[in-house]
Amino acid sequence: MTVSAQFHIEYLQYLDADGTLVRDDLPASLRDPRALLPLFRQMLATRVFDTKAVALQRTGKLGTFASCLGHEAAHVGIGAAMKPGDVFAPSYREYGAMFMRGVRPRDVLMYWGGDERGSDYDRDSDAARDFPICVPISTQCLHAAGSALSFKLQGKPQVAVTVCGDGGSSKTDFYAAVNSAGAYQLPLILCVVNNGWAISVPRSAQTGAQTLAQKGLAGGLFCLQVDGNDLIAVLAAMEQARERALSGQGGTVLEFLTYRLSDHTTADDARRYRDDAEVKAAWLKEPLIRLRRYLTAQGVWSEEEEKNWIAECGARVDEEVNAYLNCPVQPVEAMFDYLYADPPPDLLAQRAAAIALEQRHG
Repeated sequence: MTVSAQFHIEYLQYLDADGTLVRDDLPASLRDPRALLPLFRQMLATRVFDTKAVALQRTGKLGTFASCLGHEAAHVGIGAAMKPGDVFAPSYREYGAMFMRGVRPRDVLMYWGGDERGSDYDRDSDAARDFPICVPISTQCLHAAGSALSFKLQGKPQVAVTVCGDGGSSKTDFYAAVNSAGAYQLPLILCVVNNGWAISVPRSAQTGAQTLAQKGLAGGLFCLQVDGNDLIAVLAAMEQARERALSGQGGTVLEFLTYRLSDHTTADDARRYRDDAEVKAAWLKEPLIRLRRYLTAQGVWSEEEEKNWIAECGARVDEEVNAYLNCPVQPVEAMFDYLYADPPPDLLAQRAAAIALEQRHG
């Protein structure tokens, strides 16, 4: 039989689990290891925040929270590679990327605390035009595709970036975004953070695809599988995808291989479906360990510096927590005021009833 087409998926890695360089063609901007220090600090800061947020939920001061433990390299790398004017459409745990864009920790806490003001980002930050946290699975991929189409129609040198999980890559919303990006040559970067589990469903039961990156092939997109625990690889992959988009070569699907070291959310108990040995093995490959080893070996980081930085991060996070806890409570009608510019009559009736009920009960 005649072969109509052939494809292959490349795998990108610079740092192995021991923090050793496995290739010598480092991106020019990262050949000085000191260039990685601000991003390593952000990864550490994100983990400090994540730990504090889980503690807040456990003590009844925060609603259900989705931890990002183990995803720090993928998330920080995605955010660091984006530029002012780009648009980010996250799912619900990409705090490292959101912080890089200018979202404040207090904003994330307010969101998970049920306060709509948590999605009202600083108008002077890169996040001002970003989409809010999206809990429905992969619908944000279509929002990003729409933004990418807008950039193309207006001739703007900007890209749209979205993130979904391994389970999210099986949703029709993801495939529709892939198809749109391919059909219209959109400046869209679809990041699939493959952490091995879609809540309790393992990667092996989610899809028959050998890789998740290859799901973009049917749409005609460039596809690459990346070690998502390797910050250098994440940055290089994102930079390549952005350059392709801005040069008119269209969209990209990037599969970042990582692992969810936490429960899916604080409402989940992963011990019911994950083997302890699997989790312990993943801890040996997590992103902070390898980058710490690399930077220490290069002589640009030390245990003392890390101790001092973590203490500083703890103090900063405490300030953000206090800002969240001390934020004045909104009136009950606020829950109706942020969805429609012109609310429908039935919603207005519910709003009035809520106000009346609150007034009766003081």
